[in-house]
Amino acid sequence: MDVLAGGARPCAPAAGWQDGRMATPDSAPRTPDQGSALHPEAHPELDRLIAVMAHLRAPGGCAWDAEQTHESLAKYLIEESHELVDAIENGTRDDVLEELGDVLYQVLFHADIAAADPTAPFTIEDVARVSAEKMIGRHPHVFGDVVADTADEVSANWETWKRQEKPARASSLDGLPKALPTLVRADTVLGRAERLDVTPLDDAAGVPTEAGSSVDPNTADEHALGQQLLALVFDARSRGLDADRALRQAVRDVENRIRAAESKTRPAHPE
Repeated sequence: MDVLAGGARPCAPAAGWQDGRMATPDSAPRTPDQGSALHPEAHPELDRLIAVMAHLRAPGGCAWDAEQTHESLAKYLIEESHELVDAIENGTRDDVLEELGDVLYQVLFHADIAAADPTAPFTIEDVARVSAEKMIGRHPHVFGDVVADTADEVSANWETWKRQEKPARASSLDGLPKALPTLVRADTVLGRAERLDVTPLDDAAGVPTEAGSSVDPNTADEHALGQQLLALVFDARSRGLDADRALRQAVRDVENRIRAAESKTRPAHPE
């Protein structure tokens, strides 16, 4: 079952698909050698939840649900995602179970809204198919003949596989969400810089420039690191400085270095 309850809504393939499969950059359908060997199990409770969503948004259902849009629901997706993280870090197994369900419901909600779009509809089946094809394409060491037996080997090849999937991107930074929290973005950008051997900081900055070094050698664990970060924010605040804005600017400087390094070392994603 999908969100097209009773067949009342049109079902059209999502953009980038040919004959039910995601098109590769040369427009040839991708057919993973082992994809046909997958045997999905039935998921009656998932189908039931999809049916509940379709019923709530159908005529005679819930007026509030029926009038929602992708834009109006965005804040709830963020909220539910944060609640899931909080449950993972601080809650019980039952809390995690409940919050995973709330995040899943948000996905189904957005898919049901998309299914009713008059110009470019897609359904939860399209969403699942796109995701499955993406994961198959990004794991050629599992579904193809690429050899990557360790997690380090997979990580080393991950960006290459992503570039093959999205050849139009000019930088490894393209696609990084603008709404990422600053500290999360900083960690991600530093990871990209490390893979490209880009030095993220100047010696003049007064802090270590090599990965693995620490501003405070006594930072032994995440609790100590948290105290250290909090102390930096406290010091910045006491001097009238905006710590988040300062970090955003520092991250932008690293991004500029990464883009400069990419432009010198290779053409934009030639794979």
